[in-house]
Amino acid sequence: MTVRERLLAAAAELIVEKGWGAVSTRMLAERAGVGSGVVHYHFDSTPAVLVEAATGALRASLAGLPDLLATAHRPDDALDVILTALDEAGGQELFTETFLAATRNEDLRRAVGDVLAEFRRTIATWLAEHDVPTPEATAAVLAAALDGVMLHRALDPALSRALVAPVLGRVLR
Repeated sequence: MTVRERLLAAAAELIVEKGWGAVSTRMLAERAGVGSGVVHYHFDSTPAVLVEAATGALRASLAGLPDLLATAHRPDDALDVILTALDEAGGQELFTETFLAATRNEDLRRAVGDVLAEFRRTIATWLAEHDVPTPEATAAVLAAALDGVMLHRALDPALSRALVAPVLGRVLR
């Protein structure tokens, strides 16, 4: 693992453990096993490391979405595979911290917005291929609902696929 990759992994861990605003350059360097100056050699600032680590983790979690959707034949199936993947994925705390921090960090807001736009496009394309009316609007609402489920899971882990799928499935029908 390169120094840069170690810094990004350390940042993702520290965001979860300490919260976005509590992560310092010293903490990042210590966790990655490097000197503090090395952090600023690889990144412009500590927030820049955090933004890249968090959005990288979000992108990684979406990397398999097209393959997941390829296994679905109906909108209910697509919803089920997405919710199952969310149940199995983990990373809940990083997702929550990232979304909350995006309300106060413009660079993060833009980066998360780009990830969300990619997610919506992927979903909308699948919906259009399966003749779901208004695929872009449906994808936007579905993405917002899934984001809400993820945020609420921070407070209520019982919001599993089994509970959510029947309700969101009615929206897709």
